[in-house]
Amino acid sequence: MGQSANRLVGGIFGAVYLLVGIAGFFVSSGADFAGTEGGTLIFFEVNPLHNIVHLAIGAALLGAALSSVRAARGVNTTVGAVYLLVGLLGLFLVGSSANILALNGADNVLHFASAVLLLGVGLGADRAATAPAAARRA
Repeated sequence: MGQSANRLVGGIFGAVYLLVGIAGFFVSSGADFAGTEGGTLIFFEVNPLHNIVHLAIGAALLGAALSSVRAARGVNTTVGAVYLLVGLLGLFLVGSSANILALNGADNVLHFASAVLLLGVGLGADRAATAPAAARRA
């Protein structure tokens, strides 16, 4: 995993998001499942639905990182793009009744930072390792 930036970053992000998902259940036990407000984990607001999303994303990132460079690159790029969208949507959702993930400003900053890192690595690193075999021989 250490020889591939995508596998390394995906593995680290995956493990962190899994831990955040688990820890979130300890602070959001009294929150509505998809409520607009939740418990506070450090600076981040989470509800049970938000925790489940973190667990799913963490599992996808870690699973792909443990699988192959191609899988890690694809999942890093996909999750990065989704986080970019969630960051943009979060700007409009905070304070609204549509905020079913209990997002706050700190969440938005984290989502944008995750998007930049995951997209940067997913699109920029390990390109030769995931190129078709014919292209690598040329």
